[in-house]
Amino acid sequence: MFRLITDMCCDLTKEMCEEFGILAVPMSYTMDGRDFLHTLEDGNPHEFYQALRNGSISKTSQINSEDFIEFFTPFLEQGEDILYLAFSSGLSGTYQSACIAAEELKKRFSERTVAVVDSLAASMGLGLMAYYASCRIKEGMNLAETVSWLESNKLKVNHWFTVDDLHFLRRGGRVTGAAAFVGSLLSIKPVLHTDDEGKLIPMEKTRGRAKALRGLAEKLEQQGESINGQTIFISHGDCLEDAEHVRGLIAEKYPDCKFRMNYIGPVIGSHSGPGTVAVFFMGVKR
Repeated sequence: MFRLITDMCCDLTKEMCEEFGILAVPMSYTMDGRDFLHTLEDGNPHEFYQALRNGSISKTSQINSEDFIEFFTPFLEQGEDILYLAFSSGLSGTYQSACIAAEELKKRFSERTVAVVDSLAASMGLGLMAYYASCRIKEGMNLAETVSWLESNKLKVNHWFTVDDLHFLRRGGRVTGAAAFVGSLLSIKPVLHTDDEGKLIPMEKTRGRAKALRGLAEKLEQQGESINGQTIFISHGDCLEDAEHVRGLIAEKYPDCKFRMNYIGPVIGSHSGPGTVAVFFMGVKR
């Protein structure tokens, strides 16, 4: 028996995790000098996004190896193996911390396996990978087979998103200060994706919010494979109406698709900001 574990960057709800049989390692962030721990027990982060809109600054930190050891140890003591699906190494050092923890735990639990997979994914892209892993496990795959499936398919998990305020990307170094200023004046709304190294890459510049949202639905049509019948994940930065609009555009063209939606949590939201909408699906390799 093994446990499927990811972290709170997956942006899944508690109910989704329970349904899929997934555990999520908590992650920390700091807002205006106060420390917070983001867990599955948190409610929706509307107040977090309101604080960002009002000028509060949120900073995040990666999970350290000691945190992983503390989280993993009880399962190993019960004789269970672990498959940990990590937040993208292209965006955080969390994956490396998990690898360090796994090596340390192998010394203490030599008969157990701690497999660490770099998802090269973020937000509900990570959640979508965890969902597919849970499906493979329910079909009877063992730990090694599930790891192999994830490694073979992770670059097929497409991430496409747009942000409403370029200044949050500027803080994270994704765009320059000058580009953020000019973009805001011209109502430039970039469409970005996650590349084959798990990094965020601006792909297109659109004029206006409506065009950017349509662009997300168009990316599904351009990059998706066997779209009708897929489960599409959509996450948003406290802008449910816009996320529902994108879902409607997709459902109109692909009526057999299923959808899962949730807020972008505080860890990812600290860098993407309010008004972000993201779409995740299986498609051509990044």
